[in-house]
Amino acid sequence: MDNRALSTVVEKLLSMGLVLLYIGLVTTTLYGGTVPAYQAAVGAELGDRTLAEAAARIEQAVPPDARAVSATVRVSLPDTIDGTGYSIRTDGDDLVLDHPDSEISGRTRPLLPDRVDTFEGEWKSGSRTVVVVSGTRGSVTVRLGENR
Repeated sequence: MDNRALSTVVEKLLSMGLVLLYIGLVTTTLYGGTVPAYQAAVGAELGDRTLAEAAARIEQAVPPDARAVSATVRVSLPDTIDGTGYSIRTDGDDLVLDHPDSEISGRTRPLLPDRVDTFEGEWKSGSRTVVVVSGTRGSVTVRLGENR
């Protein structure tokens, strides 16, 4: 009997099987560990940047010493971080980013002048956020709010 033609078909099937096995293993490795870890790191970095940018915009909203103060500054924030909504709120003198993932949540303290007596409010992701500054020379109020 002559079975030489069958050996070529078997070789090709084995080669295709090995290639598919390799692709399957690489895909499982990437999506099982590498990609989720990278996404978590990117989410944490975006959370830090969002909080730092929010603090910087609040600091910039407070005008220099003047007799009367009245300013409204729009602040642009990402709609989601790591695909999930979040909020930024005040806690005493601190600015707090609340996110369901504790790795992304954070806290910072904006550098506000001593004449700022009141620092309050909250922003929800996806809304049109503003900083409202009002008051007099010795007493300034900074409020986080939504522009409707």
